[in-house]
Amino acid sequence: MIRIFSAFAFLMTAFLVPAAAQAPSTLVLETSKGPVTIKFRTDLAPKHAAQMAKLARAGFYNGVVFHRVIDGFMAQTGDPTGTGTGGSNEPDLKAEFSSEPFVRGTVGMARSSSPNSANSQFFIMFGDGAFLNGKYTVVGQVVSGMENVDKIKRGEPPANPDKIIKATAP
Repeated sequence: MIRIFSAFAFLMTAFLVPAAAQAPSTLVLETSKGPVTIKFRTDLAPKHAAQMAKLARAGFYNGVVFHRVIDGFMAQTGDPTGTGTGGSNEPDLKAEFSSEPFVRGTVGMARSSSPNSANSQFFIMFGDGAFLNGKYTVVGQVVSGMENVDKIKRGEPPANPDKIIKATAP
């Protein structure tokens, strides 16, 4: 009986759950400095990962600049206006805070002063940021291409900012 139930559950998951609802495991950014691959932390932030994947699949991040890049801290992107105040037409997300620390290569969701305001903007850490722990959603970790993140021009905003040429969520 357990085998029958397990087989049924597998079939339901494999064939009836829409592909859009199954968050991919990675986000690949082709940036003006080279490729960056991010492993989504769906175990920590499944709703944030799913929204980022949906936006990447829709081409939302293509051509978006890194509008806030602070040496030793982080590189922020995901705002189509390039000002730090924009977002997508998707609803803001409820915080998915965790005890996962913000370290070099961590990808976090940017937000306003409201914890439940993350939408499309995200940042990649250049170094440790323990002061963010438990206050921002950890959505992923850079698994390759961190050397390209390190090359992104600094500034708030940078002169001639680097950008995401294309984002894909395979």
